[in-house]
This record gives sequence, structure tokens and C-alpha cells, in this order.
Amino acid sequence: MTPSETKRLVAEILAAIAPEADISAVAGDADLREALDLDSIDFLNLVTGLHERTGRPIPEADYPRLFTLDGIAGYFGAAAD
Repeated sequence: MTPSETKRLVAEILAAIAPEADISAVAGDADLREALDLDSIDFLNLVTGLHERTGRPIPEADYPRLFTLDGIAGYFGAAAD
């Protein structure tokens, strides 16, 4: 999955969770939880959405890797290797 595909996927998932969130204004290394004011349930819904849309299991130990767009892109980009 390319970084642009990842960003699009995250934007689609967040549209259902936090419709007011503007992902285009978020830097790749910014913590999504802080930048978009996501609470813990919103973040868990994002992780669940990523799992459902990609089919990839995401263990809780990997959640910190998904705090940023760059982290998500790296996490799912690595899955394609």
C-alpha cells in the first residue's frame, strides 16, 4: 500500500468516526490523536477500521506504530513486502 493509498484509506475511515477531521492538514509525523482530537475510542475505531478494510490483524502491541500517518503507511507498506 502506497503512502497516498494509506492516507486515502485513513481519511475514508475517519469520515465515519470523526467527520469534522481534516486529514489533509495533518503532517505525516504528527500524532493523529492530538492533531485530530481523537479520543481513545475514536483511535480504537480507526484501528478496527484499518483491520476490517485491510484484513490484516493488528495486535495491541502494534497500536503505537499507528499513531501517525507515516507510521500507518510504514506498517501497511511493510505488509506488502
